[in-house]
Amino acid sequence: MSTPLFSHKVAEIFVKVDDFCNEFELEFKKHSLPCAEGIKKRNRKSSLSDSEIITILVAFHGGQFRNFKHFYMGYVCVHLKDCFPSLVSYNRFIELSHRCAIVFMMFLHYCFAGANVQALVLLMLPYCAYVTTKGLNAGKVFKGMAKVGKSTVGWFLGFKLHLIINDKGEILSFYLSQGNTHDSSAKIITRMTKEIFGKVFGDKGYINKALADLLFDDGIQLITAVRRNMKQKALSNEEKILLRKRSVIETVNDELKNICQVEHTRHRSVAGFILNIMGAIAAYSFFPKKPSIKKDIEETNPHLSLN
Repeated sequence: MSTPLFSHKVAEIFVKVDDFCNEFELEFKKHSLPCAEGIKKRNRKSSLSDSEIITILVAFHGGQFRNFKHFYMGYVCVHLKDCFPSLVSYNRFIELSHRCAIVFMMFLHYCFAGANVQALVLLMLPYCAYVTTKGLNAGKVFKGMAKVGKSTVGWFLGFKLHLIINDKGEILSFYLSQGNTHDSSAKIITRMTKEIFGKVFGDKGYINKALADLLFDDGIQLITAVRRNMKQKALSNEEKILLRKRSVIETVNDELKNICQVEHTRHRSVAGFILNIMGAIAAYSFFPKKPSIKKDIEETNPHLSLN
């Protein structure tokens, strides 16, 4: 049996997740409404805590297993009993995992906060990672939600995962939309760049003057490649190099698909689909090495030809 990539990082992941969950629980209790007089509220803890559930979900996406059931029953229940002494059955784990969706989403924002946005001005706007739903139950599970879209590969039924990364390969923001949503949708881009400033690089699909003006008002400069029938823009040497290096987002998409398994067709519920995406993105944030751009490219090659 192959060993997951995160087998030696389970403790590190758990410590980070558990610290966040403890802080989240304290803040949640501060803002919770008191129970009405005479009404008792059950607050019995389950066998597995939220931090343990999230750790297992993240660890799966950092490994080489292609099926979560095999990972949980064949690896976690066999080799990680010492780490998780109160393990439950597989069916019970799936039921418990749905309850931690909110705290899991908050943890993702916590992971993004580790990428120092304020110190960066060079960001990437991607092609989208396409999340297809070709399974037999796709029409049942995602009825009314999944839409038909078209990519460079062809037509697909499902959703789009929009990403923004920095020059270090760290994910700063993501947005899940239906498959028929245009990549340069102003609604999506403005939400994703709400806490971001500086320069954003995109491909020709993001050529949109109205969007560029909207982002400029928010302190963001949108830089895109131009079509053959368009006039070339005046860009600095650094901007030209970074525009060419924008394709590093495809390497990030590749790791999310082939290592973290953000795209598969075995979803049996919408909640499981969302948890799968969150687990994949969280797992990627723990990767020790990420696709990045060398910032010293212009300094080491001052006479580099850009033509």
